[in-house]
Amino acid sequence: MFGLSEQTRVFLKTGVTDGRLGIEGLRGLVSSVLRQDVLAGHVFVFCNGRRNRIRCLLWDGSGFWLATKRLERATFDWPKDPTAMSQMSLVQLRLLLEGFELRSRRGWQRYEKRLQAAKAQPEVIAVRECQSNTHPVSD
Repeated sequence: MFGLSEQTRVFLKTGVTDGRLGIEGLRGLVSSVLRQDVLAGHVFVFCNGRRNRIRCLLWDGSGFWLATKRLERATFDWPKDPTAMSQMSLVQLRLLLEGFELRSRRGWQRYEKRLQAAKAQPEVIAVRECQSNTHPVSD
């Protein structure tokens, strides 16, 4: 559907990007900051200040795609230098979107361990009984 292949280049706009920007605003950043042709079919990736949302901008030949992924309880491992530009492969982007860190950190624990421990507890579903009102109506 998107026409992505192993030759598709992925560019990261490092640092903070305003999450309110739409397609036109992100398109302007690609041209002015990343100095890339937005119509070349590359994937351009942006991250907000909290590092819990990533947005991907892509031109598919007939229009733009803007996809957003929001993490509920974690953050993305995102480069903080606002003046740098980074490039990665589609495989690395997929790993980043799935929550893997591309750099190793000392003393870091995966969030999944805590999540799996929370899932191990049985789920309680509240059941509410309904009483029907079956009294005959008298005239």
